[in-house]
Amino acid sequence: MKIVVIGTRGIPNIQGGVETHCEELYPRLAAMGCDVTLIRRSCYVTDDNRISEYKGVKIIDVYAPRRKSTEAFIHTTLALIKARKLKPDIVHIHAIGPALCTPLAKLMRLKVVSTNHGPDYDRQKWGRMAKAALRKGERFQAKYSNHIIAISHVIVDILKRRHNRFNNVSIIYNGVNTPVKSTQTDYIDSLGLEKGKYVMTMGRIVPEKRFDWLIEAFQRARFNGYKLVIVGDSDHNDMYSTQLKKMAHDTENVVLTGFIKGEKLNQIMTNAALFVLPSTHEGLPISLLEAMSYNLDVLVSDIPANRLPELDKKDFFTVDSISGLTRSLSRKMKNPKRDRMYDLSNYNWDTIAQQTLEVYKKVLE
Repeated sequence: MKIVVIGTRGIPNIQGGVETHCEELYPRLAAMGCDVTLIRRSCYVTDDNRISEYKGVKIIDVYAPRRKSTEAFIHTTLALIKARKLKPDIVHIHAIGPALCTPLAKLMRLKVVSTNHGPDYDRQKWGRMAKAALRKGERFQAKYSNHIIAISHVIVDILKRRHNRFNNVSIIYNGVNTPVKSTQTDYIDSLGLEKGKYVMTMGRIVPEKRFDWLIEAFQRARFNGYKLVIVGDSDHNDMYSTQLKKMAHDTENVVLTGFIKGEKLNQIMTNAALFVLPSTHEGLPISLLEAMSYNLDVLVSDIPANRLPELDKKDFFTVDSISGLTRSLSRKMKNPKRDRMYDLSNYNWDTIAQQTLEVYKKVLE
């Protein structure tokens, strides 16, 4: 079975939830016998990841401009032209932005599986025209895909309610690995951090993550001896990311790590006291699942995508409320939970790979 993957910025070690999803999923499908080719956006290729194969997945780089408004559409169009030459059994398109090109894929007589990672038009970084284009991408995805994978029940409801798409839709969650926790502290030592004496968050530096609100709430709560660590960076330098970085730099006890993975991230997550996700928009946040896999206590906004059944009522605060976030932070830090256990059996990557393979088989039948 020959699969071509489009829509992701790329793998490996490229920031983003879709990118993490693809980095975990497709090597497993390759190991299960699929011939997988993943097409990356050239603007995210560096000397550190300039490769032609990753864990059995073939890598092809196709041009993409590093421009927020046109990057996905231009790249997906060119990637589909490349994909057609490869004569795949299935083209798998990720996210609703790239799904704008689903009609083109059908004109090319390609069989399309698409994954809806969430309503990206709710992200604050997009202007009016971009949001309209993303809504159209969601509509085209619903109309033209042979099969749609949704990563949460919230997305399935959107597909049914807004687009009357009931058939050939499968819920397949994001996943998480069981980590081997780090025994080293050299990286956190270099940042001036102490074990169990910092709160962390993680994600791209974009407005909907509400990292600026988290900094303000953390300062209001006045945790003596604790620091706030923000893991992640921006894909495109803009006014928000510039202001956020300046705000963090000018605020005492706030640490920016930039985008990190591997041992550095392992040390940060192994030794944190609390994970916080104050965002206004998510699909099914892999960063939250990762925090849970490290047995961290968590505090998240009460948006539908964050309301995992494995969490408790006290793990949520009202979205877009700095005062609510401040109160919840204070409550959590007064009664910290160490080595908290969660049932993550629904988020097993091996199971997710098998479920995805069954979707492919169904489409080919």
